[in-house]
Amino acid sequence: MPIDPSAKLKTLSELKPLLVFAKRHGRTVVFANGCFDLIHVGHVRYMQSAKARGDILILALNSDASVRAIKGQGRPLQSEAARAEIVGSMECVDYVLIFDDPTVDQLLDELRPDIHAKGTDYTAESVPERETVRSYGGRVAIVGDLKTHSTRDLIKEIVAKFHS
Repeated sequence: MPIDPSAKLKTLSELKPLLVFAKRHGRTVVFANGCFDLIHVGHVRYMQSAKARGDILILALNSDASVRAIKGQGRPLQSEAARAEIVGSMECVDYVLIFDDPTVDQLLDELRPDIHAKGTDYTAESVPERETVRSYGGRVAIVGDLKTHSTRDLIKEIVAKFHS
């Protein structure tokens, strides 16, 4: 029976004891993050590749306010609740956490996942949170396929098709 995606949505205080328990039992925790405003194949490959690095995948989802700050007016296209339900419905995602901050440094410092997974638009040295991850003994992994997909490009393509 499929899991209700809303059951995967957790707060930081709910996640912490779950991860302590998991790590105590030798499970590898992977942390990935993003806006996931309009899901495309690059997102799916990123999440699946992140999950392949460990046993538990936490997907930190930018809040609506955070997406607006990063992407500008008109974004997100879908609410954080809708985006959380969509990513939570994916088998590879174990937990979803919504966050407001510009980076996930605080979440990483509090949750201390074994692996912080970032997409191929980064290198291990360009990941903004790399020092936070290293400070507690975690590691950064670059995952997913080449960055040839983007929500921005997909939106442009959709608009162009409707105007042609």
